[in-house]
Amino acid sequence: MNSKMQKRIVFLFLILIGIIFTDDSLLALKKEQTDLNVLLITIDTIRPDRLSCYSTKYLQTPRIDALAEKGAVFDRAFAHNPLTLPSLANILLGTTPLYHGVHENTFGFVAEDFLTLAEYLKGKGYATGAFIGAFPLDSRFGLAQGFDVYDESYPSRPSKLFIFPERKAEKVIESAIDWIGKLDSKWFTWIHIWDPHAPYLPPDSFLLKFKDDLYSGEVAYVDSELGKFFDYLEKSNLAENTLIVLTGDHGEALEEHGESTHGYFAYNSTLWVPLIIAGPGIEQTRVDEYVSHTDIFPTLCDVLGIEKPSFLQGISLLPLLRGEKIKNRVIYFESLLAFYHSGWAPLRGFIEEKVKFIDSPLPEFYNLEDDFDEEENLVQEINLERYQKRMKELIDTYSSLQRPESARKIDREALEKLRSLGYVVSSTPQIKKSYGPEDDLKTLLPIQQKQFRALTLFSEGKVEESIKLLLGIIQERKDFDKAYIQLSQVNENLGRIEEAIKTLDEGFVNNPEKYEVVSKYGILLVKHGRMDKGIEVLQKALSMVDFDPDVWTHLGIAYWQKGEFQRALEHYEKALSLDVNNAIIFNNLGMLYFSIFMQTKNREDHTQSAEYFKKAIGFDPNLASAYNGLGSTYRVIGRIDEAISLWERSLELDPNFDFPVYNLGLAYFEKGNKTQALKYFEKYLSLKKDTLSTEELRKIEGFIKRCK
Repeated sequence: MNSKMQKRIVFLFLILIGIIFTDDSLLALKKEQTDLNVLLITIDTIRPDRLSCYSTKYLQTPRIDALAEKGAVFDRAFAHNPLTLPSLANILLGTTPLYHGVHENTFGFVAEDFLTLAEYLKGKGYATGAFIGAFPLDSRFGLAQGFDVYDESYPSRPSKLFIFPERKAEKVIESAIDWIGKLDSKWFTWIHIWDPHAPYLPPDSFLLKFKDDLYSGEVAYVDSELGKFFDYLEKSNLAENTLIVLTGDHGEALEEHGESTHGYFAYNSTLWVPLIIAGPGIEQTRVDEYVSHTDIFPTLCDVLGIEKPSFLQGISLLPLLRGEKIKNRVIYFESLLAFYHSGWAPLRGFIEEKVKFIDSPLPEFYNLEDDFDEEENLVQEINLERYQKRMKELIDTYSSLQRPESARKIDREALEKLRSLGYVVSSTPQIKKSYGPEDDLKTLLPIQQKQFRALTLFSEGKVEESIKLLLGIIQERKDFDKAYIQLSQVNENLGRIEEAIKTLDEGFVNNPEKYEVVSKYGILLVKHGRMDKGIEVLQKALSMVDFDPDVWTHLGIAYWQKGEFQRALEHYEKALSLDVNNAIIFNNLGMLYFSIFMQTKNREDHTQSAEYFKKAIGFDPNLASAYNGLGSTYRVIGRIDEAISLWERSLELDPNFDFPVYNLGLAYFEKGNKTQALKYFEKYLSLKKDTLSTEELRKIEGFIKRCK
């Protein structure tokens, strides 16, 4: 059965069980509205109180304010998750995480049979483009469906430990403007701005002004850059024909309720988001009704005058844009990061009639009309059983809609593929049947705070203090996977490889069913030459989650290092099918085919190798290893000067990358330029002296002696 037929069957199923949120009476805007362009702006980690159209307490955001003055500002809009990937899935699918199955940033992916906003608008004649600021929305997670262009041109590797690969707002916006400028048809453009996410590092021009509030500095920078986008729309005569929706994926706690950033609790500090809708036909207004991310998809449909898909779980906000009222509704929310990663109690809840119920072992209840900051827990004053029953009904209803493709399970096709590669496939880990107060996130907050404190200490250069704190966490909670991972990464960063491996080995023994520990342990083993053990551990990881391209990639690396080139190729190709724009995978394929060429001397293998390196550079122009590899392909066919140029470029990008250093030494030696050769051989020796074998050391020292 093809995916489109599956979608029709699911729509019919939804009609039968009555989960439909359509109202044909709302399809009343003029027909010409269907010709509007649509610009969806999502800002990461944005608190409404940092936009001066919501509050002037912290800073001024004049460009976003100007947008707000032209349209509707929703004072009480909520995310369903305090994490990026599920929040954007909620927006682009118009459904809750209980429906689409994406609950957090690591294991989730949007299954192909779901209909996204981009797919739907593309079917209505829109050109579709997405421009993404950071890795959590990488195409590997499935949100690229329906986009003609999914621009994720951030670096392949992060610039620092413990942060995601990212690019600045100005680069995201430049790419979007460049794409729009080439179009001669109506378009749907989505840009995701990452900058306000921790660590807060505003550009220098904003750093001085906001030195005591770096988070606000990031927001001020984003406002400035969005202003350039709005100016472009005006100058290009596009503003009068463009519908703009601006929102955030989630908020930021900033120490409210003891949470430093987001992703742990589900208080309004992280669930409350801005929502502004502006464009032709949208009157200036402020709306105090409670709305949510899932309402954006149906609202766009109604404003554009196109039929709403029947599966949508949100409601159209068109009546509110007209100054009318909407019926009472329920807004579901959840925070399951600690549940999936640490086995702690799940946190779910709902907002209804301006009250908020948080279902956990230590439940909470707030009257949001009087206590929006959630300072007074009124759970002792309510009929708890009634609200728990209501919570269960919501979960049962929405969970019944979840399709197996989105669950954290491996489908039959994947099982057969794994078995064909010789893997024994295990079941997914079991969850606890019940959770007590000791499992509640509030009880466990001190552990989470210590882990975040360890991150802060490391960023401040207090490395040994960070290590000591992490060791203490592990001693206290052997089931806290993040502590093992963080400690291992710190040790690896310091060059303490054996300590790094030992840490994850301990984490693996104590947490054999926690995917991140298993996968990162296997990857670390492969990175540092423990191929057989690495393969064993990564096979286990693959049996738990089959759609992680990093695991497939490192299995490919392991087989390549073992000389099993066909198996390496199979794993690389699978990795590439999961992440088609991944420069590192293309680079690895280049190295694999170069190794094959060195054995076979087959010209086709050489050509394939060079093409893969070029593709890697195309996707990431700053990937040093790709320039090094391409240089090697040129060297073996006598194009030595071009090879030298590529190796020098590789070194510009990564001054301590040992391979181009050695290659340059050898190339200059062969050209008779012993002065240059000596410089590179001596640098290579300084970089590698402690890790070279006796034979390798003798060889390098021999070159140095001959150069002198």
